[in-house]
Parts: sequence; structure tokens; C-alpha cells
Amino acid sequence: MLKRIFSSLLFLFFILSCNSQKSVVTDENASAISENTKVSNHTNPKLVVGIVVDQMRYDYLTRFYNKYGDGGFKRMIKEGFNCRNNHFNYVPTYTGPGHASVYTGTTPKYHGIIGNNWYDKEQKTMVYCAQDDTVSSVGTTDDAGQMSPNRMKTTSFTDENRLFTQMQGKTIGISLKDRGAILPAGHTANAAYWFHGRDEGVWISSTFYMNSLPQWVSDFNASEKAASYFKVWDTYYDISSYTESGPDENTFEGGFRGKEKATFPYDLAQLKDENRGFDILKATPYGNSLTTDFAIEAIKGEQLGQDSITDVLAVSYSATDYVGHNFGVSSKEIEDTYIRLDKDLERFFEFLDTEVGEGQYTVFLTADHGAVEVPAFLQSMKIPSGYLDNSETRTRFTDYLNRKFKSSDFIENISNDQIFLNRRYIDSLGLHINQVQESIVNELISYKHVEKVFSAHTMTTTNFTTGIESLLQNGYNQKRSGDIILVADPAYISYGKTGSTHGSGLNYDTHVPLLFFGKGITHGETYQKTVIPDIAPTISALLGISFPNAATGQPLGFVIDKN
Repeated sequence: MLKRIFSSLLFLFFILSCNSQKSVVTDENASAISENTKVSNHTNPKLVVGIVVDQMRYDYLTRFYNKYGDGGFKRMIKEGFNCRNNHFNYVPTYTGPGHASVYTGTTPKYHGIIGNNWYDKEQKTMVYCAQDDTVSSVGTTDDAGQMSPNRMKTTSFTDENRLFTQMQGKTIGISLKDRGAILPAGHTANAAYWFHGRDEGVWISSTFYMNSLPQWVSDFNASEKAASYFKVWDTYYDISSYTESGPDENTFEGGFRGKEKATFPYDLAQLKDENRGFDILKATPYGNSLTTDFAIEAIKGEQLGQDSITDVLAVSYSATDYVGHNFGVSSKEIEDTYIRLDKDLERFFEFLDTEVGEGQYTVFLTADHGAVEVPAFLQSMKIPSGYLDNSETRTRFTDYLNRKFKSSDFIENISNDQIFLNRRYIDSLGLHINQVQESIVNELISYKHVEKVFSAHTMTTTNFTTGIESLLQNGYNQKRSGDIILVADPAYISYGKTGSTHGSGLNYDTHVPLLFFGKGITHGETYQKTVIPDIAPTISALLGISFPNAATGQPLGFVIDKN
């Protein structure tokens, strides 16, 4: 009996003890949770700056390394994390898809930006990736402001940060190109600004974001800062020291109208009238300097990074692309452009140190695609390369269609290395779409300098995990892409005989830098393969926010400081 009473008392004591302990632990947990919340909020960067350098091959980091100062690219490498084997994992490698993929964490297969322009199968016309006829220009009477992210189907990490912070964290997108500002900023951005050149030279936006420009933008436009760059472009250092690039005078460069040779120096004030006025600045390193000037004013004007709620500034440097297209990968102009961009980055980082606080912001830097060496130059080096004869191909292909199907009318469009068929017309002829596709594939694969050809049926019924086939599939959007996809031989392009271009799934187009730097980033480097869609999940993980809704990339845990 006593034993039973003693057991009951012991059990009662145990329950009371547990309840008391539970109460104490709960209080401690509440305190810890509160403290952890404070720490979490405190450790998030005040500002995330995403930098996309348009057409930056990875080897521009290494080739020009000794010409860079300590405060730009080198600072990011020495203090941050360098992903040396970073690639695009889809085709096509163009500006629109590139910017969308960096910020959405996925590929054109899901975000829907399959090119800069593409054929709309429903509207039966070409459309532009940022085109939006339902909005109006802000800052100009020209239609250059009729733009928005309406064609991008998914969210970006900038959208997710806005949602996570209940729209308190700001997002601003800036680029010389409208698509370079709009797509990174996402659907919920406070603003996106792009440069309208010609005879105006002003930064503009659209009614998707606002009805009138903020005062700081109007003040910047009125300052004539853009006009101040109408000066002589000469090499930053003595041109004889530019041993990382080819001779200044050669046959592989385009140059500017009004100047007989594509050689330094370039008097921009003298050349501007024959080169679309302010637009000439886009094809010089001063376009990047102007972008930096405007980005600095945006941080001040919008008070970005001034509280504990993370803001995002998306900056795209577009001048590098214009210079590359004009002068080519191995030109002294491209070398000088990157030397000067390095100086702009140093100036920008020094401003961030002062304005936001050193160690209080996070930066990533990557590119939207790379570029091929000028094929004419490669040919002079006896490397297989060349230019596609599209006119001859079209003639031969039309003859084939007329012989095989007694009609060529079911070809609606040929663009972006894709063929779009009129399916209704094919059906009216009593033909099966899959059979027509495969017949065309078998025809085109026999053409000179056509490396591979795939049908839409193959893209949607076969799962590719390696090679160019996998990249094509990641870039293939079933609703928007064509019926036939063509792949040219390596270094064979549809382009002029001077300057560089891009768009393929080869290493010269896919291998681009990926640098992380600043708050929450560890120091190091890796040769492990990373892909462009990994960027958005990595930043999302750093901020503790939801991944973009269709993200397919993985967070790169090894770049995040665990301390």
C-alpha cells in the first residue's frame, strides 16, 4: 500500500517537474527565438547588388587580370568567392534569356523568354521580350518606353524579396538596354530605368512602374551628364602595353561611321552625328561609366540600403556587348573597355562602402552570355569557322518543300535557328505534323555546316541529360518555341564579317564569370561546375526567402559564410 502511494507521489512529482521544466524551456526558447530573429534580420545584407556584364566571357577575368586594379574585379576575387567553371545550361545564349535566367533561377523552358525577339505562334508576328503596348513611355514622347516584364512567366528573386518583406524592400533595375533593366527587376519592382539615346540622351521608364519620373531622375537627366561623355576615347594606358589583344588596325573590326579606320583614338563629339547621337556612347566604355553614375544616384535618390530591410539593385552593364559586337573579342577596344569597367566597379564599390557601409552589402557579378571570336580571325589562324549562307539555304529548302509536299506555304517563320510551321495548313493537306517535322529534319541535316537538327516532337518526348541536346531542351518552351531547331557547326555564325556575336551552346558562349562578394559570402574558389540558374536560389538562401516559383537551380551552399 505504502509502495503504491509512494509510486503515485513520485509520478505526480515527475509530472509537475516536467511541466515546470517545460515552462522554463518554453520561456528560454521564446527568448532564443526572439534573439535569433534579431540576429537573422541583422545579418541580412542591407542591399543586394546584382551585376550582369553583357557579353563577358570568363577569360576576360584572366586575360586582362594584370591590367585590373585592386578595387574592382580583383577585390571581388580576393575578398569573395570565384566560381571558375560557371556556364549557361541552355540555348540560346542571348541578352533577354540571360538576364531572365540569372534572376528567375530557371531557363527559357519555364520563364518563357526564349530570345530577344521571337515569333509569336498565336499573334503570327515577331514580338520583343520586353514589349508591352498596353503601357506608355515615361520620360520621353518616343515609344521606347512601352516596355514591361509581362512576357516573363515566372517570378524572380527580386519578386520574392518584395513579397517576403511585404513590399518594404525596394527593387530598382538599371541598364542601357530596356531588357537588361526590366527582366532582372521582375514583376514587382519599384522601378526599372533604361537609357534612351538618339537626340535625347535621357534615362526613361514606363507607366508599368510610374506615371512620372522621380525628381532625382529628372535632375540627373537635366544635368547633361550624358553629354559630358562626348569626348575623345583613347586607351586608358599606353596602347603599346595592350599585349593581351590583337593589333589595333586589322580587318576584323567594324568601327564607327565617319571614321575610315577602326583605330584609336575616337573623337565621339565629332562622330556622334553620324552614329545616332547619344547612341554612340553605348558602344564605348563611357556607356558603362554613365550607368555607374546613374546607379550611384539611384542608391542616393531611393535611399537603398539605409535600413535593415534588404533592398535589391539590379545593374546591367551593356556597353561591353555593343563594343564586342562592333570590334570583336580580341580587339584593343574590348580590352580598354574592360580596363575602364574595372575602374567603374572600383568607384562603385567605394561608394557602397561609404553610403551603405563596408560589409553591409552583397554583390554578385556574372554575364548574360559570352561571345565567339570573329570567325574571319579564326580562319586566319586555320581554326574551323565561318559564315552561314542563309540565302542559299533558304533557296534549297524551298525547292525541297515544293518537291516533297508540292507547297512551301506552311513555313510561317524562320528565326533564332528555328522553323515555325503552319499546323492548320499542314493538317488541311492531310499530312501529319510529326511526319512533316521528321522529314524536314532528315533534309536539313544534310546541309553544309548544319551540325544537328531536332524536331519539336523530339524535344517534348525525349529526356536529354547531357550535351547540346540537353541545353536545347532547357531552352525549349513548348508554347513559344518552333517546330524545328537547327544547330550550326562550331564557330559558324549568321553575322557580318566583322565583330563578335553569340547565341550558341558552345563554351565560348556559355562559360561566363560568377563572383560573389560582401556580406554573408565566404572567401574561396571552385572549379566545380555551376550553372546560371544557381544564382537566384543562392541569393534566396542567403536572404532566407522563398526561391523563385519555377527555379530549377540549386543554392551554392559553399559560397555562403556559415559563421
